[in-house]
Amino acid sequence: MSSERSVLVVTRGHPFEAEPFFAMFDALDGVAWTHVEHPEARDWFRPDKLAGIDAVVCYDMPGIAFTGGDPPTRFEEPPAEFVEGFEAVLAAGQGIVFLHHAVASWPAWPRFAEIVGARFHYQPGELRGVAYPDSGYQFDVTHRVEVLDTDHPVCAGLGDGFTLTDELYLYPVFEDDVVPLLRSDADFSDERFSSADRAIRGRGHDRDGWHHPEGSKLIGWVRGEGRSPLVYLQPGDGPVTYADPSYRRLLANAIDWVATPAAHDWAASRVKSRD
Repeated sequence: MSSERSVLVVTRGHPFEAEPFFAMFDALDGVAWTHVEHPEARDWFRPDKLAGIDAVVCYDMPGIAFTGGDPPTRFEEPPAEFVEGFEAVLAAGQGIVFLHHAVASWPAWPRFAEIVGARFHYQPGELRGVAYPDSGYQFDVTHRVEVLDTDHPVCAGLGDGFTLTDELYLYPVFEDDVVPLLRSDADFSDERFSSADRAIRGRGHDRDGWHHPEGSKLIGWVRGEGRSPLVYLQPGDGPVTYADPSYRRLLANAIDWVATPAAHDWAASRVKSRD
């Protein structure tokens, strides 16, 4: 990367293997990272607090409490001051990279899905006026990741694609509102996936009677909000992926890109084109 990037890594809300995850950041050249967890992380989402932070990496899943009962989840509204701060951060142009389960964050805040470009539903829910079932998951899928834009900085050095073994999601993606970068060759029909609702009820890999519309094959994209360049990367479930050289290159590229003035200008131009 061109220079050292100051990176804030945000976690909590979803289990993960911490040691290999943070080892991945240690292995990224030119990255100086700081870790913060929820709920303390909420206080960071203000322009003054993030001054000097080049990129925020969200590997978190706030806004959901798993009850262990029925219903199996409780959705929490984000505090008003957090929403205000997050919107101010976007307007100020903070680069953010969302990873994997971060797409399920804040289900009671519809705006968050618009920011990321998708929503993973742990429970059936409405999105843009459409009723969706709970989303699907499939562990340890070996699939080919096709690079759709070999000239984009996020895809630098990845050629026309790479093979990855990781978890895949079956969930709604706002394909018309994102700039696609990565596409999987996996089968995204519901018979390949299991119900997220059943899983959190202790019935993992159960899909009897569960159906979901065919999912998007997009697993990586960029979009802009305010002056903020945003990246979402659906891969990132565990140590096999954390250690994968192509994934590490992808993450490093994403961090580097969202920190550049060119990316901020691009994000601002995207907003103007929508006005």
